[in-house]
Amino acid sequence: MSEVKLAEEIQQQFIALKKEIGKVIIGQEEVVDTLLTAIFCKGHCLLVGVPGLAKTLLIQTISNALDMDFNRIQFTPDLMPSDILGAETLDANRDFKFIQGPIFSNIVLADEINRTPPKTQSALLESMQEKSVTIAGKKYNLDEPFFVLATQNPIEQEGTYPLPEAQLDRFMFMISLSYPSFQTEMEVVKRGKVDTASIQKVITKEKLLQYQSLITQVPVPDNVIEYAVKLVHKTRPQSEFAPEVTQEFLSWGAGPRASQFLIAGAKCHALLHGKFSPDIEDVKAIALPTLRHRIVKNFKAEAEGLSEADIISKLL
Repeated sequence: MSEVKLAEEIQQQFIALKKEIGKVIIGQEEVVDTLLTAIFCKGHCLLVGVPGLAKTLLIQTISNALDMDFNRIQFTPDLMPSDILGAETLDANRDFKFIQGPIFSNIVLADEINRTPPKTQSALLESMQEKSVTIAGKKYNLDEPFFVLATQNPIEQEGTYPLPEAQLDRFMFMISLSYPSFQTEMEVVKRGKVDTASIQKVITKEKLLQYQSLITQVPVPDNVIEYAVKLVHKTRPQSEFAPEVTQEFLSWGAGPRASQFLIAGAKCHALLHGKFSPDIEDVKAIALPTLRHRIVKNFKAEAEGLSEADIISKLL
């Protein structure tokens, strides 16, 4: 199949996927778009929202629409790294045998990831970055495609463990879910509980790998790369490009991985919306979920009630 035809197929499959997800999830179009963008360009996602906003349901629905292995891990304070990665056990012949943990799947739902201690959270670091797991000095590769889609509750901070910056940086996007509108909530209540088993499989594992490969080959104009890198530099207080808002309200800015994710996300956003090359608007479209968890506000920003989104919108 030619690259042009494959690009057109990606757009059609993207629309079909959204239609299938819409059978269960009402509203949240922007959230669904961003989540699918991450999946199409091999990125992990962190969904943040208060209880009851269908974070877990959304991820389960997407996994049902993708013909891939899916595992859910409920993060709790007593969860151990071996509960995620797996462990070596003695078999009947008294030989060590590795029993795979739930991380060995294409889609892993890390539910309430901030409910477990840092030791267990860090068990995900190698798998998210290297797509592999090391147990007792032996390396085990994870199947491609591989995504960690995590959820986090921003309230009830007692008994939670904030994710360290190194782990937050592994997530391509942080997606914030807000309360639904009055009309949307009316529809949700009228519809009642929907069975996710009714969701049809839209994209196979092999097709998704093809799409991911094509997206990496999308050409990017130099002016778009320059815009993305300059935007990331603008978040760093010590940078020559830092505007007044950065120097006044930020302690730390985003690292080089943010620039890479901005370009990867812009390529995917362009292709999914009918363009064969990204422009500056595609970078702007994914700037907020890419940067919001990579900047650190100072005390002045907290005192004035400025959110990460407010600061990023000023930088744009």
